[in-house]
Amino acid sequence: MEFRIERSALTEAVSWAARVLPVRSPVPVLGGLLLDTGAGGGDGRLRISGLDYEASARIDVEAEVPRPGKVLVMGRRLLDICKVLPDGPVECAVEGSRFTVSGDGARFGLSVLPLDDYPALPPLPQVRGAVDAELFAAAVADVAVAAGRDGTLPALTGIRLGLDGDTMTLAATDRYRFAVRTVPWKATAPGESADVLVSARRLTEIARSLGRSGLVSVALDAGSAGFEHAGMRTTVRLLEGRLPRHEKLFAMEDPAVAVLDRARLTEAVKRVSVVADGDSPVQMTFSRTDAAVTLRAGYEDDVASQRLPAALEGAEELTVAFNPGYLADALGAFTGPSLRLQLLGAGQRALITDGAGTDGTPADGTSADGTSADGTSADGAGPGTHRHLLMSVRPQLV
Repeated sequence: MEFRIERSALTEAVSWAARVLPVRSPVPVLGGLLLDTGAGGGDGRLRISGLDYEASARIDVEAEVPRPGKVLVMGRRLLDICKVLPDGPVECAVEGSRFTVSGDGARFGLSVLPLDDYPALPPLPQVRGAVDAELFAAAVADVAVAAGRDGTLPALTGIRLGLDGDTMTLAATDRYRFAVRTVPWKATAPGESADVLVSARRLTEIARSLGRSGLVSVALDAGSAGFEHAGMRTTVRLLEGRLPRHEKLFAMEDPAVAVLDRARLTEAVKRVSVVADGDSPVQMTFSRTDAAVTLRAGYEDDVASQRLPAALEGAEELTVAFNPGYLADALGAFTGPSLRLQLLGAGQRALITDGAGTDGTPADGTSADGTSADGTSADGAGPGTHRHLLMSVRPQLV
C-alpha cells in the first residue's frame, strides 16, 4: 500500500474519522483507523474509517495512489503525527509490519494492527430524505442546550428527531427546560415519517462536522441513524425510550406577552448574573405602565440590577425568575433582533420565541393565540420555528 496526499487534507480526514474512537477500550483494534485506498476501485481516493460500540465514521478524500491496499493503525497516534507534520505533500506506505508517514524530511513509523480482528463498519440505514446542512447544524445547536447530562436517565440525554412529511422536528429536555426547533426537509417518499432518539452529544458532533453547505442525507432504521454529506458518512446507535411530548406544555392559555430586544436582554442577564451565586435566580419584573423590565439578582448587600425597555400585554405588572444558566442558554440559542416571552407567572411555564414583527405577531408567523400564518398551531409549529420553554422559579427577596 502506498499513497500521497496533502498534509492538510490528511489531517482533516483523520481528525474527522477519529471523533468516534473510544478514549479507552478493552478491544485494542477499536482504537484504530482503517486506511483503504482500494475501496473505490483504485480511483485515486483514500477512505478512512473508524468505529466504536455506539458510532462509526467514514470519509473519502482525494489522493495519489500508486499502490492500492489497506492498513489499520492507532488512530489518535496517527492524528498526533498529522498535526506536527510539515506543510506540503505527505507520502504514506506500508513497509513490512510498519506504516510510514513522511514529508519534507520528517519521517514517522507506526505499528500495524491486525486487520482480521477489525469488525466491519455498520451499513448506512435506509435514506429517508435530506436537510439543508446549515439549517440542520443550527437546529441541533439550538435544542442541544436543553438536553440532560445525567447518565442515569439516558433518554433525557438525547435529541428527538421527528420526521413528518416535509418537516423535521428536533427536541430536547432535561425536565426543567424544553427546546423545540422545526426545519423543512426533503423526504425521499411522500408520507415519510419517523420518531427516534439520538444522543445529543453525538448528534452535536455530527452536525458540527458535516459542513455548512449543501444537503445532508438522513438515514434511519430500527436501531441506528446515519448521516452523509460530501464524502463523509457516519452512523450512531439510537437511544432507547422516548421524550415526553411537548404539545400540551407549549400550549399557553391566556399568557402575558412581553417583547424585548434580544441582544440587550442577553447582555443584561450576563451582567446581573455575576452576583447570582449557586442557584440564586435572576428576577424579572415587568411593568406595562413603564414599558420596562427590571432584572435583579443576588441578595442582602451583594446585588445587581438592570432596567430595559419592554412591551408588556395581558398584565399590568408581572414578576418571574429563572435559573441564570438556563436563561442564558435559552437566550443564546436565538439570533433574531427581538424575543417574545409568553409568561404565566412566578413558578410557572414561560415560552420564548423570536420576537414580534411589524404587525405585532412573532417573527416566525405565530399569532398571539398560537396559530401561524399558514394555520399551523404552536404545538405543531411549521418549518423554521424555534421555541424554548423554561420553568420560572419563585422570586426571592433582594
